[in-house]
Amino acid sequence: MTTGGDTGPSGPEGRDRQDDRPDQPSEAGPPDRPGPPAAPARTPRLPMLLDAVLNVGSEVELASTLQHVVDSAADLTEARYGALALAGPAHGRGRSRIAELFSVGLSEDERRRITRLPTGHTGLLGHPGSTLSLGVPVRVNNDVLGHLCLARKRHGPFTEEDLALLRVLASQAGIAIGNARLYGTARQRERWIEGAAAVTTALLSGESAADALNTLAKAARILAGAAAGVVLQPTDEGGMEIVAASALDDPGDIVGTSIAPGSPVLVQLLGGEPVYIDDSSTDPRMTTHVRSRFGPSMMLPLQSGGRLIGTLALPRKRGGRPYTPVDRMLATQFASQAALALVLADAQHNRERLAVFEDRDRIARDLHDLVVQRLFATEMMLESTRRRTGEGELADLLGHAVDELDSTIQEVRTTIFALQQPPADAPTGLRGKVLRETAGAAVLLGFQPSVHFTGAVDTLVRDELHTGLLAALRGALAAAHRRAGVTSIEVEVDATARLPGDRDGVRLVVSDDGDGDGSDGGSAVVWEAEL
Repeated sequence: MTTGGDTGPSGPEGRDRQDDRPDQPSEAGPPDRPGPPAAPARTPRLPMLLDAVLNVGSEVELASTLQHVVDSAADLTEARYGALALAGPAHGRGRSRIAELFSVGLSEDERRRITRLPTGHTGLLGHPGSTLSLGVPVRVNNDVLGHLCLARKRHGPFTEEDLALLRVLASQAGIAIGNARLYGTARQRERWIEGAAAVTTALLSGESAADALNTLAKAARILAGAAAGVVLQPTDEGGMEIVAASALDDPGDIVGTSIAPGSPVLVQLLGGEPVYIDDSSTDPRMTTHVRSRFGPSMMLPLQSGGRLIGTLALPRKRGGRPYTPVDRMLATQFASQAALALVLADAQHNRERLAVFEDRDRIARDLHDLVVQRLFATEMMLESTRRRTGEGELADLLGHAVDELDSTIQEVRTTIFALQQPPADAPTGLRGKVLRETAGAAVLLGFQPSVHFTGAVDTLVRDELHTGLLAALRGALAAAHRRAGVTSIEVEVDATARLPGDRDGVRLVVSDDGDGDGSDGGSAVVWEAEL
């Protein structure tokens, strides 16, 4: 088969050689024999062509449209075989494999044997015995996407009129493919826009930072048709680390993977340039241990205001469909909007936390400046009255009232310390909880207590012991704040303490240098529990 061009069917681009055709009747015979049978009378082909074009334009699905083109071409030219082959990605020496094939007259076995586009010298796609064939390219704009081919005309050779008809139908196929591409691009763009809007809404709805990044990774993976969606963030050492991942398989071994500082990919990303990779498993720029499972990939910088806040990577499986220019453009636009949404979500989260902190600080100040001071003044008045009454039942009642007020003041002070703690993202380990309590107490104390840990406190101390230890710590800090002359506090948590009976235990000791009953004038609070 050859490709139809500007020459006629007898030229090199119109049709193949007609000689040595075994099933063609001879055009010259003995004089006493009749000539070849004449072709039956045919319906005028112009109405048939117009009808075919109208039918092509009325089809909705591209596949049915292209099949109709092949059927119409074979009917109009009386060809036994017809095929419309669309090219896939180039392989080997630039030869393209067939991505889609629409045919008439070919058996399933013959269709399976067709793997490459025609070269123009082997008949209809190498079909056995098809030495008489006709073919024209199918173009969209100036790009040749495939060929429309015919072979073995039933009556005589292909003509100039056949070639003209085939060119008309090939142009219709090109128009249909072009329209389908435009529609597909529009739908794809619509999906990316909807996805970006959904991600923005989710990020601004108050999700935590980790949930926000996971939401971004999952949405991008689904939109791109990728095997995984990965978010990386810069590390203190100058590299990048995967902090969130969404994959069809378990992404557990993906999170935590790092790109070393100075790698070529990192240089591009830190410069704000996207990185497009044809095959992650073989590209020398890819150095992570998970690259072997992936093929085509996009790595898109997440930046806002000239600042790189991360990278969105979208790898497909090995051997997967390459990303098209449209895919790259839409994903890049999505990454830009997602980066802006991340910045806005982080700013909103910080504003909300600040508002909560300010409100809690106000409540703590009110409690300290108004409630505690009034309670303390009332306690002093009652204590003075008790001393003047001397001994007796009234003195005992006043003493009891003073003790109750003292206990109430201590509880209020403990509440004030608790209000100074961050309202969210609380640590889960005992070490973090103790440091959180002492940091909150430093706001009212005016100095930071010294904290020491002995042993693996996060591992050895059970969760159910945390509440008691922290309550004792709050009470000791509140009591220290109440005493005069306190300028330093030491907090010791020992997870290797030996309790009476040679039992394993945890011991909390809170000591200060204020006026108290200690030998050095200070005070100490001890709390213990068996592990």
